[in-house]
Amino acid sequence: MAELATIARPYAEALFKTAGSDLGGTAVWLDELATIAGNVQLQQYAGNPSVTAAQTFDVMSGVVQGSLPDAARNFLRTVIDNGRIGVLPEIASQFRALKNAHSGSSDATVYSAFALDDAALADLAATLDKRFGRKLNLKVELEPALIGGVRVVVGDEVLDTSVKARLEQMKMALIA
Repeated sequence: MAELATIARPYAEALFKTAGSDLGGTAVWLDELATIAGNVQLQQYAGNPSVTAAQTFDVMSGVVQGSLPDAARNFLRTVIDNGRIGVLPEIASQFRALKNAHSGSSDATVYSAFALDDAALADLAATLDKRFGRKLNLKVELEPALIGGVRVVVGDEVLDTSVKARLEQMKMALIA
């Protein structure tokens, strides 16, 4: 949605500028707030006219694991006061994009049929960094339908070395 992206951009850019050298720490609490804000029940609660901004802030800050730093508390108050709770996931997404551009890295999702141990993930990360020519921040998701192998999605690029993809290629070759 272009509308959400347009609303989220100034928040993400301002947060990026104020985060300074603590981009990683800011990304952690921002992702947590975005996850909480994505909850439909919370959005309904916050959208209720009889609920104050302070009550919404108390609920959200109460759900957070641990305590929020002052910058996070101030940011959350600003977002709530401006009625932008529903935009928090997009703000987090744009903040990650700015952070990745600053560090020269990209987010990548690795879909695997089986859980990967730390050694296999480290080897895979090194191989993918070389293949894509940049540092990748890997997130692993299980997808048993792949049968074996992995499928890697980096932005709009896909590297599919799964058994399922190879079977599809063989099927297409036999049909043709």
